[in-house]
Amino acid sequence: MLKNVLITGGAGFIGSSIALKLVDKGYNVRVMDNLSPQIHGENASLPKKLIGKVDFIKGDVRSTKDWKRAIDGQNAVIHLAAETGTGQSMYEIFHYCDSNIGGTAKFMDILANEKHSIKRVVIATSRAIYGEGMYRCKEHDLVYPEARNDEDMAKGDFECKCTICKKDVEICKTKENTLIHPTSIYGITKQVQEQLVMVTCHSLGIPAISFRYQNVYGPGQSLSNPYTGIISIFSTRIRNGKDINIFEDGKESRDFVFIDDVANITIEGLEREDITYESFNVGSGVMTSVNEVVEALELSYGKNVKIEITGNYRVGDIRHNYADISKTEKLLGYKPMTDFKTGIKRFTDWVLTQDETNDGYEASLKEMEDKGLLK
Repeated sequence: MLKNVLITGGAGFIGSSIALKLVDKGYNVRVMDNLSPQIHGENASLPKKLIGKVDFIKGDVRSTKDWKRAIDGQNAVIHLAAETGTGQSMYEIFHYCDSNIGGTAKFMDILANEKHSIKRVVIATSRAIYGEGMYRCKEHDLVYPEARNDEDMAKGDFECKCTICKKDVEICKTKENTLIHPTSIYGITKQVQEQLVMVTCHSLGIPAISFRYQNVYGPGQSLSNPYTGIISIFSTRIRNGKDINIFEDGKESRDFVFIDDVANITIEGLEREDITYESFNVGSGVMTSVNEVVEALELSYGKNVKIEITGNYRVGDIRHNYADISKTEKLLGYKPMTDFKTGIKRFTDWVLTQDETNDGYEASLKEMEDKGLLK
């Protein structure tokens, strides 16, 4: 058993859930987190649910000193710390690269050059690495569309096109061996994070495994970060009685996976010594449209707000994506236990126990508009 486990970003939504489950299983858990104000609010401290249960280091992955302090005496690292947000990444380019790529590189540099006791690394990456993913053309079979162009989207045509005949194509489930071609800076940084870990750890003989998370949601996620997932953003706006502007035509879809399913499979990956240097999709394997998300939230809250489908779009956003989870099922025994309807109810029940908060959503949209990234 890898007794001592460091979780970077462990005070966050996914990390704290994994930390508590590991503690319950008898692990000694250390958390390193910089308590980013965008995620945790101003003057944040370690979440109450973790106090007394984990060893906490306030530190930043961009600091070699903090990394050395954090991995001292640890047997395994679950590396979750990263800047997230497709839209924001398109204009905070250096910051995203510095945090996600640079921070991971510093970790790998220590593993390669310093004495340590790390025996396993788990890296969290993202469905964003697949970009628009894999589609099927009636004439040309499987194709991998590039980022959608302004000319089509300005006319209200938001569907992906065949790279050869330029006709509409049909989305396919994304397999792990699907072409990796991110369409956002965030996606690029997550791709490089995974490659840094896999290449370096393999060369050093340190077992590593990667999880490519889809859109994770559930109790505990930030309700104030305007760059987080749409479930959180729309939830806060519905609760506050604010209008919702839906981009494109609302038919764009994502694969929403509940937090418990993500935490459980991440721990399974940590413990499975027979699985190394493999990447796994973690999702529900089901597509849910943005329109369906809003409808589910309104139903759960029993509250209606003004909804406008604007036709606006953000540079870097993808049209659809959902995971083929068959590899994760076969090799790791993964089975999502919480469907979307149940998960949304559990999420909104939790939200109603939280203080109301400002979402900062309008300010984030204005910022993107000023940068020419919201059209």
